[in-house]
Amino acid sequence: MNDNEQPPVTIITGRVWREAGGDSEGVHVMLMAPDDDTAVRLALEALAQEGYAEAELDQIGEMEGAPDEEPHLSAWQGATEGEIAIVTFDEPA
Repeated sequence: MNDNEQPPVTIITGRVWREAGGDSEGVHVMLMAPDDDTAVRLALEALAQEGYAEAELDQIGEMEGAPDEEPHLSAWQGATEGEIAIVTFDEPA
């Protein structure tokens, strides 16, 4: 990576619960972090701050550029600006 390139946005996927034993929601967390361990720690802290009682994280990876559609495009933009963006969605039955 040269000095003009922005570090990649990390995306973490999984499930979250507002209440232990309650209904789960799918989650995508987007952020920038120096390594996977830091990314996971920051994601879990952000989810706890947002009131999630439990989280199960499944995958972590780097995004290859901006997504095409909302709400992920806004979340990606926020992550490039230093925010930890959380996108939740209903899981398929």
